[in-house]
Amino acid sequence: MSLRQFIDQAVSPWMQGDGPDGDIVLSSRIRLARNLDDYAFPIMATVDQAKKAMEYIKDHLNGASYHGLGKFEWVEMSRLKPIEKRVLVEKHLISPNLAEDSNYSAALINETESISIMINEEDHLRIQCLFPGFQLNEALTLASGVDDWLEEMFNFAFDEQRGYLTSCPTNVGTGLRASVMVHLPALMITQRMNRIAPAINQFGLVVRGIYGEGSEALGNVFQISNQITLGKSEEDIVEDLRGVVMQLIQQEKAARRDLLSYSKIQLEDRVYRSYGVLKYSRVIHSKEAAKCLSDVRLGIDLGLIKGVSRNILNELMIITQPGFLQHYFKEALEPDERDVRRAILIRERIQMEENQ
Repeated sequence: MSLRQFIDQAVSPWMQGDGPDGDIVLSSRIRLARNLDDYAFPIMATVDQAKKAMEYIKDHLNGASYHGLGKFEWVEMSRLKPIEKRVLVEKHLISPNLAEDSNYSAALINETESISIMINEEDHLRIQCLFPGFQLNEALTLASGVDDWLEEMFNFAFDEQRGYLTSCPTNVGTGLRASVMVHLPALMITQRMNRIAPAINQFGLVVRGIYGEGSEALGNVFQISNQITLGKSEEDIVEDLRGVVMQLIQQEKAARRDLLSYSKIQLEDRVYRSYGVLKYSRVIHSKEAAKCLSDVRLGIDLGLIKGVSRNILNELMIITQPGFLQHYFKEALEPDERDVRRAILIRERIQMEENQ
């Protein structure tokens, strides 16, 4: 497989677009948690109960299609190799929990990979819709449509006072998690993020790493999401998140302007040093790669680096992850070997960009 083919297949089609405020907001996601009324919830289910629930869902959804978004592919976790599951996690198509708890669990993924429905994760159904850039309302509209479509086939566990019932009490009510993935290098460089993150928490939102709860914010990329699901409508939850993210975008833009005004030489030095590391290094760790990619993306966005697409960050942040590296090179790699192969892949990708 050529590198170009690998990138085309590794990067989800929905990621190849450049959405609103795409210089800061990498993606928008809506996730809805739903459970079947007549089956034990996954966290309490026996093996036999989990099997029956999955078979029931599969009978209704295997081979299904939704409103011109292509057919869905049924992917059973037990049939995947560990590396294949890791790749799906790195593409944000399934959660780490689904990859680990592989007995009688699955994912239903559409052709553009903009919709992923996880089966028998923490809940029976977890509907996920992804859009490039800052498109929370669009993602909510799509997720609500998919939810209505599924509700025609399944009876969901629902209480008139509490709303949708979920395995985790923090999801009861709407069952909605709205989130955006944001790239905030200037706020990190100026150390303003240390003050902003606690303030975001006061609005009922949470700041996490790129793979959600418990993960690390690699490459100055953060996930901002709601914590409250009960007592507010889905629209209000999304609007609250939108308002905070809009303020965050303005703060990041202001920090970028300040860096250009007061520390331009130092910023250029940082950006070009990182570009040199990516372009010439023979060994590079994932954290160093993420940091350098963040710097280069900032340099591209500010016009300091010409002739390189900003999508290079999106691509390389995915294809240099451990699962993808091993998938591309078709062999199990020790950490030291991955650092060498990661450097090779980055050099090849940058050379491809410069030759276009």
